[in-house]
Amino acid sequence: MINVTQFSHFRLGGFSETRILKYIYFLVAILIYMLILCANLLLIAVICRNRSLHEPMYMFPCSLFVNELFGSTAFFPLLLDQILSDTHTVSVPLCFLQVYCIYSYVFVEFFNLTVISYDRYVAICYPLQYNSVMTVKRVSVHIAAVWITAFLSMSCILSLTSALQLCGNVIDSIYCNNFYIVKLACSDTRVNNIIGLVYALISILVPLTLIFYTYMRILRVCFSGSKQTRQKAVSTCTPHLVSLFNFSFGICFEGIQNRFEKGHVPPMVTVFMSLYLIICQPVLNPVIYGLKMSKISVKCKSLFCSKVTLIQLR
Repeated sequence: MINVTQFSHFRLGGFSETRILKYIYFLVAILIYMLILCANLLLIAVICRNRSLHEPMYMFPCSLFVNELFGSTAFFPLLLDQILSDTHTVSVPLCFLQVYCIYSYVFVEFFNLTVISYDRYVAICYPLQYNSVMTVKRVSVHIAAVWITAFLSMSCILSLTSALQLCGNVIDSIYCNNFYIVKLACSDTRVNNIIGLVYALISILVPLTLIFYTYMRILRVCFSGSKQTRQKAVSTCTPHLVSLFNFSFGICFEGIQNRFEKGHVPPMVTVFMSLYLIICQPVLNPVIYGLKMSKISVKCKSLFCSKVTLIQLR
């Protein structure tokens, strides 16, 4: 039950008056959203269609691509509506739904990257046991656990936030943000702060610790192994590391703008920091995995070549 007393909506205070520029912003936003949809759907279709790609090292990225669609769809439709809006208001249930989806997206992303690092660790450190350890069933369990854990944890956090007594309805952001909703509370938020801290530790520090451990083991094998082993490690780990660093930057930007006063920060910088987490990862992941993973790249090229040939025959 959402305890917002007299409020039926929130107002997003992160939008400034753009007048005629709002149509340019709308066009740019919708083009980015279409690019994200097309790129991620293409790679999901390529992986699902080709049985040779039904392997752990491709199933985990496929889960990433699904998550990019999930996070982008939770963000862009409401953003596009707000860009053209003059009031920048959103109903309370829709705002809480966006919070639920975006925070779940962040959780799933980090834990997906964690299980990918474990997959790379097994492939490089224990290549002979890889097929017996990373079975399709085990990979499916890992992926399901990531998604289910994200949804359950966010249900817990959102139930606490929705029970708060709010004294305002202006969210100082361009999208619904749990941190800013809690800041509007005039009731005791100690439980929310503690649970939020635990959530942050679980969803950020635990994955980073596991990733750091797996890469320390990978580096040890690389330094003691052959040149061929090092080349294999570089080729298989590069997409994951680029994706990890990019997402980590987004988390840092989000944390900085949430925790520090923004009075002396230019509005465009604040908007960029807000958008980086949700936009750059869905745009970058299809590019780095599509180009760096040779099998996916080859299948995408063959798909386009076959369509071009079919068109020419007609």
